[in-house]
Amino acid sequence: MADLFASEPPADMGHRPLADRLRPTRLSEVLGQRQVLGPDAPLTVMLAAGPLGSLVFWGPPGVGKTTIARLLAHETDLHFVQISAIFTGVPDLKKVFEAARIRRQNGQGTLLFVDEIHRFNKAQQDGFLPYMEDGTILLVGATTENPSFELNAAVLSRAQVLVLERLDLKDLELLAQRAEQELGRPLPLTGPAREALLEMADGDGRALLNLIEQVMARSVEAPLDQAALSGRLMRRAAQYDKSGDAHYNLISALHKSVRGSDPDAALYWFARMLEGGEDPRYLARRITRMAVEDIGLADPQAQAYCVQAWETYERLGSPEGELAIAQALVYLALAPKSNAVYNAYKGARRAAKQTGSEPPPKHILNAPTSLMKDQGYGKGYAYDHDAEDGFSGQNYFPDGMARPDLYQPVERGFERDLKKRVEYFAKLRAKRET
Repeated sequence: MADLFASEPPADMGHRPLADRLRPTRLSEVLGQRQVLGPDAPLTVMLAAGPLGSLVFWGPPGVGKTTIARLLAHETDLHFVQISAIFTGVPDLKKVFEAARIRRQNGQGTLLFVDEIHRFNKAQQDGFLPYMEDGTILLVGATTENPSFELNAAVLSRAQVLVLERLDLKDLELLAQRAEQELGRPLPLTGPAREALLEMADGDGRALLNLIEQVMARSVEAPLDQAALSGRLMRRAAQYDKSGDAHYNLISALHKSVRGSDPDAALYWFARMLEGGEDPRYLARRITRMAVEDIGLADPQAQAYCVQAWETYERLGSPEGELAIAQALVYLALAPKSNAVYNAYKGARRAAKQTGSEPPPKHILNAPTSLMKDQGYGKGYAYDHDAEDGFSGQNYFPDGMARPDLYQPVERGFERDLKKRVEYFAKLRAKRET
């Protein structure tokens, strides 16, 4: 039975893209990814130990997922088959598995590389399991999304996840040098323009080679400077998915920068999200949440400041309104921090769950009927305004419940004054109880 999915690229019918011409032929030629291909890294250890197990490569586009999978097949003498979850349906998968089964009967194993494996639904992913278990295929999946959320637990339990990282500027420079050797001439760029070209690729090796092809396609009399380069090329759009990992990673970075009192980092992640197309209203809402969670009563004005910035954005719109949110962000980053109320609230919720339906003590309940008075409702209630210091010190928790110490203010900002008040009332309460 002939293979339905060829393992080798078609014969050169004309121009071959630079990315294809520079595809590494050995694992040692792969740029970057030292965390998986270094001397003591997982893939190196696995290859030295014996037969490979199934793998999932998780990383951004253009970092070598397909190339590494192809080279692994070569290193292990497995037949390489590549499919994409975007274009492959159940009938196609059945044909792939059948071809792999026949190939195995003839003594040849199969490395099945599945690009964008997270695009398969859970039932389709389950279809791989029996063929992984009986050795019909060695599965190597590639995904740009977090496998923990996108892949079946059964698939993950049978495969090792390896994280591939975006290429740094040093790796991209080496790749540019390889391209110059392949093309037989240097890039017609000034030093600053060359640096700008590498930054345009945004860690994507394939994108860099495509940009280089565009630069080399036109003849120039003198090296292009940065302005001329920008006029010829469009900067690659930043990788950002408003519902994917980048969204959650960047908002986490923004939140932690505010919590860490770093206004510069906070503004940077704020700008990154805006550049990625994030809705400023979402950011205004999350920034207001930061004021409540991480600043709290250490600066009671922080929450109001955020709400005012949010309202300002609604009145001004984009792009002017984003500046109001940025101002609130800087205010939060430099404000005194306290999560005392946040912790007290969580503690109160835990206590409420534990005590169930315990009623309030009868002395603080109103008694609008004679029956309720007879039951002791309101009996012994001390009106605080009539008490010394305006504080009665009575118990307001359910009878028999140990008094929890929920709110513990910090020695920062306005909460320093609140801490003194808490301690003052605690002393008065202790005095009333004796």
